[in-house]
This record gives sequence, structure tokens and C-alpha cells, in this order.
Amino acid sequence: MEPIVDHIQITVADLDVAAAFYDRLMPLLGFDPERRSSAAIEKHDLRVVEWSHPRLCFAICSPRAAFAKEAVHRRKPGALHHLAFKAASREEVDALHAALVAIGAKIVSPPREYPEYAPAGYYAVYFKDPAGVKYEIVSY
Repeated sequence: MEPIVDHIQITVADLDVAAAFYDRLMPLLGFDPERRSSAAIEKHDLRVVEWSHPRLCFAICSPRAAFAKEAVHRRKPGALHHLAFKAASREEVDALHAALVAIGAKIVSPPREYPEYAPAGYYAVYFKDPAGVKYEIVSY
């Protein structure tokens, strides 16, 4: 087996608020807005919005009602610490940083080189979505 991720689904606090943000973010990451879909599965107390790409499907979903008031914390056991998307160059990281600012992403760390990370030349921007889920765009 090859270690290829087929799809990612992240639970967000408010699906409507998150979907509005991700509708602006996903095209920046190479997802075609025409390949967006949504579904509701009432018996599972679940609503999902998905953006499909030939290499990866990315989805956000609603929390169970019992967890709706809980805050995101990336250091909880089982939580997503952060998710990194690979850029082709430092220039692309910089351009995406500008686009992230324009769509209202919360920039955690602007683009810079991280000499403490491997491989050499690790260059990244870190940002969060409206619920506090952390992302990275990296080139090396």
C-alpha cells in the first residue's frame, strides 16, 4: 500500500460560519468550487460540506449536539494538531499568505524559514480557521 490520504473530514463548531470561510479557502488550495457538495444524515446528527479534488476530498462536518459548545484544542488526545498543504515554492507560500489575509484567515505566523525543521529550507505560513483549527502551507 502507498501512504496516500483519500479524504479528510474535520468537525467544526458552526458549520455555516465555517463553510463560508472554507468556500473562500479551498479554491486557494486548488479545489474547484464546482466540486463542492453537502449532505445531512439525520440519524447520525451530522451535516457535511465537502470539496472534491482528484487527489483529495476535504470535508467539514457539524458536531454532535452534545459537543456543540466545546472549544477546539489541538493538544487534546485524538485531536488534529494541524494540517499542512504543500506549495510549489516560497513565492507561492507568500502569494497564498496574501490571499489568506484577504479572506480573513487568522495568521498565526507569517511566512518565514524554520531552520529548526527538516528538511533544509523549510518555509511556511501558519493560520487558523474561524473555529481555531490550525493549518500550514509549506515549501522546502
